[in-house]
Amino acid sequence: MATGQYEKSATARGGTGPAGGRRARLVLALVCACQFMVILDSSIVNVALPSVRADLGFTDTGVAWVVNGYLLAFAGLLLLGGRAADLAGARRVLTAGLLVFSVSSLVGGLAPTPGVLVAARVAQGVGAALTAPATLAVIHTHFTEPGARARAFGAWASSGGVGGLAGAIVGGAFTTGLSWRWVFLVNVPVGALLVAVALTRLSAARTARREPVDVLGALTGTLGLAALVFGVTGIADGGRGSGAVLGPVLTGAVLLGVFLAVESRASHPMVPLRLFRSRAIATGNAMLLLFGGIAIALWYFTALFLQNVLGFSALQAGLGQTPAAVGFMVVARYASGRLASAGVRALVLAGAACFVAGFLWLSAAGPGSGYATGVLGPTLLVSAGIGLTFPALMAASTAGAPEEYAGTVGGLATTAHQVGGSVGLAVLATAAGARAADAAPGTPAAAAVAAGYQLVFLLAAGLAVAVALISLLVPGRPVRRKPAETP
Repeated sequence: MATGQYEKSATARGGTGPAGGRRARLVLALVCACQFMVILDSSIVNVALPSVRADLGFTDTGVAWVVNGYLLAFAGLLLLGGRAADLAGARRVLTAGLLVFSVSSLVGGLAPTPGVLVAARVAQGVGAALTAPATLAVIHTHFTEPGARARAFGAWASSGGVGGLAGAIVGGAFTTGLSWRWVFLVNVPVGALLVAVALTRLSAARTARREPVDVLGALTGTLGLAALVFGVTGIADGGRGSGAVLGPVLTGAVLLGVFLAVESRASHPMVPLRLFRSRAIATGNAMLLLFGGIAIALWYFTALFLQNVLGFSALQAGLGQTPAAVGFMVVARYASGRLASAGVRALVLAGAACFVAGFLWLSAAGPGSGYATGVLGPTLLVSAGIGLTFPALMAASTAGAPEEYAGTVGGLATTAHQVGGSVGLAVLATAAGARAADAAPGTPAAAAVAAGYQLVFLLAAGLAVAVALISLLVPGRPVRRKPAETP
């Protein structure tokens, strides 16, 4: 990352010379570490669940709330967290989110009962929902030069990818070598350090903003997203068609409809719908919704393919995905350096080509396939597509917005990605299960399961084509931020 570009960004915020460059690098390290921690905690507890269940006496269904409690609070409150960052300032909201996250991690690590642990996980989700959009607002406001901002988005995206990959490895290491409690306790010193950096290195809000709180919009948006994610999570767990799943999905859809109606009429809406007049923001969020399904198809379903079709252990499957994760990070770094000159559309189209080629290749893999030719090659292609696409989509979905809405557009982008992944998982898991169940009598179990995954990969290729088509609506050159409006 070029020091000169960081110095320009730092100078825009009051930094000068080498000191300004060092400050900008520290700010970037802060937002990357925050994103890493938020994504890590989405998956780190998965391998620890058997130990958690045995130690605290969870029921089979109750232990799922150690994961779902975090995800529901995180997804449901992202929009509210983004708006809070705009009104109270990104530094305040980021600091508050880190404090909530760290304290709830301490409570979770010391939890004596199932109820306390689930409550702590919900609180962690609240902290994450405040932290994630605030990190994007920090990038938006601290890196104003297009090249530096593009590099910052690339680093932020890569840190999330590393967090997702590291979750299973770190969680397994703590659970095996120490105790499942360290899965939570490790966040406490890390969070304290990040709070100190945020308070000393981030710029404070330039203006105090006092606006009426859009209570109805906050309630309908938060509850609608939470209900929708809860419902589609049930679909992914095999409960499709039941009232326990359809009820929340329909409730979420109705509440989100009410939310849109409220926002269109509110004098101070939580999410001003006029933001979607920007082609970059509208198309960027639409592509992020579809991109969530593409990412799930790679990371989630290829891990299942390795275990259920090729017979890999969980650890072997994680190691088998490591080359793709490394490829993603390398390509994302390259793409972020090219974003300012190439533009969003060119990178997304190149990424979509990698998606289509990689997923079509994966769809031909079966029980007799080898790892190198059946999985490694195509996953490297798909991961290159993710590296090309994700920084570009995040840049597009947050571009062209006034500075006072940096947190809001960050919350929208993160919500689109999160909800897209949840819905994508539900749809793709349903399709895979239905295809496997339709296998002819006498078909070997591995072959039936493989047929389901093959369908998933074909559907993911279709999502990639849709992303490519939407990208044609994106402005051909990078969109620069509009001047801030006078409050």
